[in-house]
Amino acid sequence: MSRTLGAASLASALALLLSGCSALNDAGEDDNSTDPARVWTVGAAPLFEAGDEILDRRPEPVADRQALFGDLHVHTTYSFDAYAFGTLATPYDAYRYALGEAIPHPAGFQMQLSQPLDFYAVTDHAMFLGAAAAAGDTSTAFSKHEASRALNDLNAEGNNGLLSVLQRVRAFASFLPGLAGEIRAGSIDVEEVLELSRNAWKDIIEAADRYNDPGRFTTFVAYEYTTSSNDRGNLHRNVIFRGSDTLPAVPFSRFHSQNPEKLWDWMDGLREQGIESLAIPHNSNGSNGQMFKLVDWAGDPLDDAYTTQRIRNEPLVEITQIKGTSETHPSLSTRDEWADFEIMPYRVATLLPSEPKGSYVRDALRQGIALEEQGLSNPYAFGTIGSSDTHTGATSETEARYTAKLGVLDADSSRRSSTPLALVPALAIQYLAPAMYKELDGESYIESASPTYGSSGLAAVWAEENTRPSIYDAFRRKETFATSGPRIQLRFFGSYTFPDDLPEAPNAIARAYAEGVSMGSDLPPHPGATPRFLLWALADAPRGAPLQRLQVIKGWVDANAETHEEVFDVACSDGGRIDPVRHRCPDNGARVNLDDCSITPGKGAAQLATVWHDPTFDPSQRAFYYARALENPTCRWSTWDALREGIAPRSDLPTTLQERAWSSPIWLAPQPAG
Repeated sequence: MSRTLGAASLASALALLLSGCSALNDAGEDDNSTDPARVWTVGAAPLFEAGDEILDRRPEPVADRQALFGDLHVHTTYSFDAYAFGTLATPYDAYRYALGEAIPHPAGFQMQLSQPLDFYAVTDHAMFLGAAAAAGDTSTAFSKHEASRALNDLNAEGNNGLLSVLQRVRAFASFLPGLAGEIRAGSIDVEEVLELSRNAWKDIIEAADRYNDPGRFTTFVAYEYTTSSNDRGNLHRNVIFRGSDTLPAVPFSRFHSQNPEKLWDWMDGLREQGIESLAIPHNSNGSNGQMFKLVDWAGDPLDDAYTTQRIRNEPLVEITQIKGTSETHPSLSTRDEWADFEIMPYRVATLLPSEPKGSYVRDALRQGIALEEQGLSNPYAFGTIGSSDTHTGATSETEARYTAKLGVLDADSSRRSSTPLALVPALAIQYLAPAMYKELDGESYIESASPTYGSSGLAAVWAEENTRPSIYDAFRRKETFATSGPRIQLRFFGSYTFPDDLPEAPNAIARAYAEGVSMGSDLPPHPGATPRFLLWALADAPRGAPLQRLQVIKGWVDANAETHEEVFDVACSDGGRIDPVRHRCPDNGARVNLDDCSITPGKGAAQLATVWHDPTFDPSQRAFYYARALENPTCRWSTWDALREGIAPRSDLPTTLQERAWSSPIWLAPQPAG
């Protein structure tokens, strides 16, 4: 029978405890079982054994990995061009924006995401890092240099009108060459500039560490290496560090070397010191054929030392961003009806045409497997991501809410040339800067590359948890995908054993990992077997449109060492059946009403999934495959601009587009003969 401790007994026990007296048993001995004070006596037997039990406050890992979305290409006021464009947002502001807070655009309006992102990286230019902001602040000694004067008080309150655009363009054009010239002439001490970079870099690191919240929101310490070829071909890379415990004091920039191979040497040297990083090329579309050429910096043929060093340091490529999409080009992919997506045809920061060959990712994937056929390692066996390259600290989320890239320079529709200039601004531009003036259909426009920009994109990974190590490991194994903006989830697996009904299985993804390989991997040869691919895509509801189709893009090398490619529709919305000859879904009837940008209701799919095998498979051929998911058509940002102004969209721009996602590839080596 159980008993409770009565009030009298409780009082007695309390008195004994407070007095420190011992209770004696009938034999006159201490009775530890009845004396509460004995619990605290030195030498008394412990009540508990010390254990090694750990309280783990990290969130439970999600089974089969989870899709996480972010941006690895974000500029703030520490970048020389962003500051010249009016950006005052700091790295701290950028991370607050990614977490869902509103921050101001340089033109004054507020920018805010409808849903926070999972990870973010500020990637300010290492070249003259922090120098433009110091030049603009007239309280600094650096602002007194001749090269700094054009930026003095450039971002004073109210200096964001159209005439400010011309002032900013001129200031931007003069600052870099002026500063470099004064350093070479000895009138500016290089140590003064490096100290600005060190301080800005420390602040960027501090911001990343302050907002990194393992399990909930991840930041990466990062920066942009900004270089180009002598013909102004874009060769920019973003450098992402795995951790932040030890880091270089000054990031490697173009002023250390114009040659990207020297960047890789620097990264390899850091790796030997335990500092892990990777570089992500971007805007290959604007490289004039230089990003994926088949010779090295010196013009010599590629060798294995080059190819292994490149892929070690550059396992990923940015396939889409504001300055256009770099997947492929209509002249390179003549059998792909969707190859014209958001083509920016210029070399970066110019209106000079960019040579497509050597500038696009799919062509590089083809050249990579051709190099493997020659016995080299593949320098272009990269996974894909998207990102924004915003210069306001804030990713543009949708076409309808496009906030552009260049701050004050493209802050409204007329400045980004999606709508005409009013009469007075048109006359001012025509008179003061005739090279920036263009007439089209009897209207006046600013002449720039801005109309060819896109509201893109996002980086995405499949990772166990939202932490730096887990996401970075996904980068390294290339289990990454890219989207043009919507948060479409895309999976792609390869195997030789996937059954046709795998998508309906309750444990489909677990089986896919167990029986196959995920995107970014090599599928080992299996003599006598045909590869089978599991594809699954989930639409971004409610922000995005429904899905129209799932596709596989294949590239291969034939017996004559020639490369080829083909596009296969593999899953259709609305019950469509694939034409077995053309490998295409039928038109699902989805349309856009350009009067209000509404879309056909009831068309498209919330998700698409299938197991597909290649009807053209040849086991003797080296090949790659990647998945592409397409939404139904929707209005492009320039059409939204025109709609808000109550005018017809500009006649030489696409009125609609199909948002999309791209997986990283899966590679197949030839199967052994016999």
